[in-house]
Amino acid sequence: MTDIPTPASSSPRPASANALLDSSGLPRFDAIAPSDVAPAIGELLTRSRALVARLTAADAAPASWENFAQPLADGIEELSRAWGIVGHLHSVNDVPEWREAYNAMLPEVSRFFAELGQNLALFAGYTTLRDSAAFARLNAAQQRIVSNEIRDFRLSGAELPDADKPRFQAIQEELASLAAKFSENVLDATNAFAEIVTDPAELAGLPADVVDAARAAAGDSASDAWKFTLHMPSYLPVLQYADSRRLRQSLYRGHATRASEFGPAELDNTPLIRRILELRQEEARLLGFANYAEVSLAPKMAESTEQVAAFLRDLASKARPFAERDLAELKEFAARELGLSELEPWDVAYASEKLREQRYSFSEQEVKQYFTEPRVIAGLFGVIEKLFAVRVRPDTAPVWHEDVRFFRIETPAGELVGQFYLDLYARETKRGGAWMDEAITRRRIAGGIQTPVAYLNCNFPRPVGEKDGQAKPATFSHDDVITLFHETGHGLHHLLTRVEELGVSGIHGVEWDAVELPSQFMENYCWEWDVVRGMSAHVDSGEALPRALFERMLAARNFQSGLQTVRQIEFSLFDLLLHCAYDPVADAAKGRGLYDVLAEVRREVSVLIPPAWHRFPNSFSHIFAGGYAAGYFSYKWAEVLSADCYAAFEEAGDPFDARTGSRFLDEILSVGGSRPALDSFRAFRGRDPAVDALLRHSGMIAA
Repeated sequence: MTDIPTPASSSPRPASANALLDSSGLPRFDAIAPSDVAPAIGELLTRSRALVARLTAADAAPASWENFAQPLADGIEELSRAWGIVGHLHSVNDVPEWREAYNAMLPEVSRFFAELGQNLALFAGYTTLRDSAAFARLNAAQQRIVSNEIRDFRLSGAELPDADKPRFQAIQEELASLAAKFSENVLDATNAFAEIVTDPAELAGLPADVVDAARAAAGDSASDAWKFTLHMPSYLPVLQYADSRRLRQSLYRGHATRASEFGPAELDNTPLIRRILELRQEEARLLGFANYAEVSLAPKMAESTEQVAAFLRDLASKARPFAERDLAELKEFAARELGLSELEPWDVAYASEKLREQRYSFSEQEVKQYFTEPRVIAGLFGVIEKLFAVRVRPDTAPVWHEDVRFFRIETPAGELVGQFYLDLYARETKRGGAWMDEAITRRRIAGGIQTPVAYLNCNFPRPVGEKDGQAKPATFSHDDVITLFHETGHGLHHLLTRVEELGVSGIHGVEWDAVELPSQFMENYCWEWDVVRGMSAHVDSGEALPRALFERMLAARNFQSGLQTVRQIEFSLFDLLLHCAYDPVADAAKGRGLYDVLAEVRREVSVLIPPAWHRFPNSFSHIFAGGYAAGYFSYKWAEVLSADCYAAFEEAGDPFDARTGSRFLDEILSVGGSRPALDSFRAFRGRDPAVDALLRHSGMIAA
């Protein structure tokens, strides 16, 4: 199937036939339809409200783990799982029917969780439990859940005056709707752009598989036409390889102005951003914080906005000299070798690739031919098995698209540890980027242990072309391979947990600025020769990647790392300052907008300044439609942790050192959020984190 079918009748089926209400096992993607959403979620909301009423009744017994915290977690999980399925399908199958079904119930679900967070009786139940003698008898995971819940109730407005609670609740509902609309606008604006090329001369420089994909995308509308889009498998190769400056400029501008005033008004995210910032600021002040960044940092490792800003600026000061050198080299090369006296933004990736080819004698396209999908997947699974003493095997389950595959992780004895879906290819109905999400979380239930299930989603190019009458496998760039390892690291954090309490199992309860540690840790294995050799096979010859080519890749590993680092710091500092040093009402009244904030950040840390018409924030989904608001710095913060963790394997002299791998599993992955992330890091490394390994891995150590 290509998309989940919608029943011919729009009438809801009987509740007994509603697959969204079945939480006995894996999601029934072969049976779930958009028409199921309203009745199923409506029923689960009713059940959840009845549960809350029962647990907070005047005659209820004093709160304990057994009669209060555990049944509340169990009851709400059923709603969360069902709504998680709906949200997942909205992300990977964003057809009109699913978009409508999701948006119709989004306000109701948002309202329920806002009510839940403000329920003083529930808040009192947790504080009663914390203050009781029984609290000392709870295990560490249970105690952490109680502490986290009390913190989160406060952040959800539980202690607000009754007069303020309706407004706080309305803010949460509106923010949820705005985030969904923001994401939809980015996807729709991405899909709305197409550059149709009819002159074969404009294809010069493009890899054959990219040209074939563009020809297939053009369909039968013209015999000699090629369609290029803003989806990454099309967009990135054009910017990187196309000799046609006009074509590069066209796609660059289309990508840079997505969901802005330069396109259809109904897809412009500018008013949404303004409203999101206003509502976040209002939320912060209602909660007694000076700004939204303080709200965001409350559950994170970082202690204050000043600490985060100092961290980013210190890293920028170390990286900027390298970035300036990178840019000077690129400009000189572009002028001398490419005749580009003025290096425009749409020239940067193209000139960088040419410089890389000249300096290191290889191109990314050459490397890509060695990373065929079957070998990459097998290599990835081999790393998991060797590091963590498990086995990864194919499994079966209903899926939402014919491209999706399903796997199981098991012990050497065959005991099930967890399962995951793998959805690798880009589609027009799938949101951009790559991400991991949870389908089911590990916990102890009456019948034993509920095994975890994860979604791993990417947007890689699908197979194109044939050889000897057989379809060629998809080929991935080395960056694609790194992305796959990254998302798998998140998946392993979710799947290899040994915690049995829902609230801190897997990625639950892990501080947001530490959650990237396992994902970034896994990226290191994409640079180990034995791993790369084992997961490479040329798409035509079947030969493994030559050692000499790998050595050139290794030499180029930190190519333009200075530019890349300051770019990430630019995003992070902009996000932070937007949420702590910018008032969307008062500053706007003075004529200072968010693009002024961005310009200030760029003057401070950046070396490569985009054109004035660039509308990067309008598609910055991480902070306006994801969980990274005032938290984008988490990528760099966690990169310090992950580099330091990998350094432990380097010190052991073996990237697969069994003892170190076992300790990483025991002290980082398996404990989930059951203790503070800093405690987990210290337990693994025996000390506080240091930035040295990150700077060394990035090649930013002064000679």
